[in-house]
Formats: sequence, C-alpha cells, structure tokens
Amino acid sequence: MTVVQIVPLVILVAMFVIATRWPLNIGLMALVASFGVGYFMLGMSDQQILEEFPASIVLTIIGVTYFFSMAQRNGTIDILVKACVRMVRGRTLLLPWVFFLAAAALTSLGTFSPAAIALLAPAALGFAYESRLHPVATGAFIINGAHAGGFSPLSVAGVLVHDIALRNHFPISQGGLFAASFALNLILSVLTIILFALTGRLRDRTGGQHAHIGTPATERPHGEQVLTLALIAAMLVCTLGFHMPIGFVALSAGLLLAFINIKEHRTFISGISWSTVLLVAGMITYVSLLQHLGVIDTLAKQALALGAPLLIALVLCYVIGVGSAFASSTALLTAFIPMAGPLLATSSLSASGTVAALSIAATVVDVSPFSTDGALVVANAREDDRQRVYRQLMFYAGGVVVIAPALAWALLVPTGIM
Repeated sequence: MTVVQIVPLVILVAMFVIATRWPLNIGLMALVASFGVGYFMLGMSDQQILEEFPASIVLTIIGVTYFFSMAQRNGTIDILVKACVRMVRGRTLLLPWVFFLAAAALTSLGTFSPAAIALLAPAALGFAYESRLHPVATGAFIINGAHAGGFSPLSVAGVLVHDIALRNHFPISQGGLFAASFALNLILSVLTIILFALTGRLRDRTGGQHAHIGTPATERPHGEQVLTLALIAAMLVCTLGFHMPIGFVALSAGLLLAFINIKEHRTFISGISWSTVLLVAGMITYVSLLQHLGVIDTLAKQALALGAPLLIALVLCYVIGVGSAFASSTALLTAFIPMAGPLLATSSLSASGTVAALSIAATVVDVSPFSTDGALVVANAREDDRQRVYRQLMFYAGGVVVIAPALAWALLVPTGIM
C-alpha cells in the first residue's frame, strides 16, 4: 500500500474516532476530507471530486423525511400507533410485539429508525411501566422492529445498500434483503423474550402500580390525516407497483400536504433529516475517492490473503458490528459494503446473502445506549429508573454484539439461502 493510499485511510479512521468521541457529523468531515485529499493531494477539480456524489440517495432522504415529518406533525402517525395498541386489548405480553410491528411498519414505509423509535418509545415505555413489563425488553422490541423494516425497498437504508451494491457491480435482491432483515430481527426478539423469561426479568418489579393497561381511544382521522393516509397508500402503489423513484414520489406527496397547511411549511422543511443527508453524501463521496485511489481493492486483497472466504465474511460482520455499536451504522455500511466486491468476485459466496449479513450486523447492534436508537430508549425511561435502564441496556447490547453478527453470518452466508 502506497503513501497516497495510507494517508486517506488514516484520515477515514480518524474521522470515525472523532465522531465517536465528539458529536460531530462524520459526513461533514468526509466532505472536507474529500476536498483536502482530492484537491491538494491528487490535484482534482471540484467536479471530479463530486463525480460520485449520491444525488439519488440524497433526494430519497430529503423526500422521505420531509413527508413523514409532516405526517408526524399532523397526528397521522399517532393515530397509527394508537390503532396498533388497541390490538392488545389488555393482553400485556402482546404489547412488545405490537410495538415491534408498529416500528417495522413505520420504517418499511420509509421512516428512519431513530424517528420511528422517537415516535414510539414514549408510549411504549409508558405502557411497559404501567403493565410491569421490563423497559429494556420493551425498548429492545421497538429497536428490533425498526430494524426489521429498515431495509425495505421503500426505506432509505434499503435504497442506500442496493445503490452501493449496484455501484460496485454486484446487484442484490432488495426483497431478499428486506426479508432477511425482518427474519433476523424477529429471531432476535424471540431470543430476547426467552432470555428475559428465563432470568425472571420479563415482569419488572420496579414497574408501575398497575398490572393492567387500558385500551386507548383512537380518534377518527380528520381531513388532513385522511389525506395523509391516502398519500401513504398512493406512495406504496407508485413505488412498489410502478417502480417510481421514492424520493420524487415522497416530495410530491409532501408538497400536496404543504398546500393545505401553507402557514407551517417552514416547520415541515426543518423536519428534513439534514444531518443524515450530510452523513450519507459525505461518506459515499469520500469512499468513492478511496476506491478511485485503489484503497478498497488493496484492503480487500489483503483480507483475501487470510484464506477462506467464509472466514473473511465472518470477520467483516464482526468488525462492522462492533464498530456500529459506537459509530454510525450508515457510515460503516458505505465504507464496508464496497470491500465485499473483490471477495464476491473471487468466491462463490452469494452477493445478496453476504451484503444482507453485513447490513444486519451493522444495524442490530444499534440497541447500544451509545447509539441514537439505544439512547432514545434510555431517554424515555422513568427519571428515577434511567440509570438502571442504561446499565442493563448496555449489558444486553453487549450480548447482541457477541451473538448477532455470527447469527446473521451463519444463516445467510454459508447457507446460500439468498
């Protein structure tokens, strides 16, 4: 590996360390690093540096977060959540599964997993305390549910992984990725219930004073909410039935909603996840620069020198899993998926299975309290119980980091099921 390759790689590692230590957007750092490396080291123009700027992915993020921020503000998401809770009808042990399915539905329609968790966690943990279910188990179900739907063909993560694989010339099955993610998170949730039941912690003695939960009244949707629900259905038809680009479709749906609530349009614009736009755009631009320098190919060849492709895939699953527990899973996906290219080109491993295993390993560990998803669960715990939830969630996340990458690898890579 040459000096010209080593320096940008060191910068990449430094960015991950900095983003873990301080609340700085790694995508913003990556854009600045792209300028520094491209312009000063390689003599590239700004047009050349931005040749691989992911415009379609950026548009998807903007469109989806724009529309669903409006759906949240006008109360449509709240109606959907209450409708799900009504399904429990007092059967408390079904409650975690209801929130699992509600989170999966939200993310599969295009809501970001942190946004879905932020929407559901207050109600879910409130019901958990009232019904004396363990808040950590309930929080884990919300996060697993969000990840279960997080790689649907409509979701930003699903589009992101598919586009990265396509850019690197190993197309994958979007439906297969979605199904694998849903199945793995479902299995992980079943294992969670078994673990808490065997350790006698499923019923929480520190919970509230009531052992019964009421059935919340679900309001009838008013005009704007009816329109929002109709637009969600229309988005599904357009994107799944007619394969129209989700970014443009979501922007169009959002603009229709904006016309009937024009006074609040500025607040809708602020609902766009600009931090994620920066993260994805910056990381993909910088990783594309590394590919131009041959860094990704060199690293992959060195990994291939280890021998067995199955072992390499397992190592990659654990590296991306451990890293994601402390850093951005989206950033790691953009950096690690291209590394699978040479491995897939020189082996008989399934592209869809290998990429799905990497993607799942990168996201399921976001239950860690150091990640946004886990932190949202801790933040919504009762104030006098927050330290206990943090400590127990950290131990639970440690178990997930040990088990989940191996589980994803075992079920998806050697089996050739995808």
